[in-house]
Amino acid sequence: MSYVTVDDIHQSYDGRPILERVSLTVEKGAFVSIVGASGCGKSTFLRLLLAQERPTRGDIRIDGAPPAQEPGRERGVVFQKYSVFLHMTVCENLIAGESFGESRWGRFFGAKKRAARERALQTLERIGLAHMADAYPAALSGGMQQRLAIAQALTARPRVLLLDEPFGALDPGTRIAMHDFLLEMRQETGMTVFMVTHDLQEGFKLGDRVLVFDKPRWDPHEPEAYGATITYDLDARRDNVPTPAAPDASLEGTHP
Repeated sequence: MSYVTVDDIHQSYDGRPILERVSLTVEKGAFVSIVGASGCGKSTFLRLLLAQERPTRGDIRIDGAPPAQEPGRERGVVFQKYSVFLHMTVCENLIAGESFGESRWGRFFGAKKRAARERALQTLERIGLAHMADAYPAALSGGMQQRLAIAQALTARPRVLLLDEPFGALDPGTRIAMHDFLLEMRQETGMTVFMVTHDLQEGFKLGDRVLVFDKPRWDPHEPEAYGATITYDLDARRDNVPTPAAPDASLEGTHP
């Protein structure tokens, strides 16, 4: 049964089409990777899912509810730029993420707060930031801040998690560790995930489905005349990820 329904979405800015004819149904708990060339509307699509923007035409429904008018606690998000609370310590950032997901007032008190701190410390151990628990985000490197932002969004346990190039600032080893953490949290919570990535291998590794956004219509005299849409919807568990051809040393120094 469909959990997220995207019905004939169009989005334009100042009369310039960005997305057109985007329709999609996604089951609860699915992991959807989104790939495509720069400027083809991938991040715009995430903002529409978040309800940070309203579409020019069409609507998006989650679990049959009316289209959201603004972002809510049921949607968690990690953008390319780090989205942590600079006035809170690293540990307090994780406690805040959990409290926003569970507490009406966005705060824990007493025994609940102590238990939340213990869980936060365990999470920081998992993502390699336990030694920075009482530091402020300004003391963290960019990669550390991004790890914290991802963990904060996950501990809020949103129904729908939206990720925009979440691992771009991470070194290869840390990226693999954060992949594992994300998949574990998804398994624990059953959240539905949409992730934009430029890394096709990453998209197939993490996703159940891989959506390719592109412009099927193109006017060389007016490149911005048409918007992008979903041109491929691939089953990541069945379809093999395309791998780049290895360079052929015998062709070095030749010309087409």
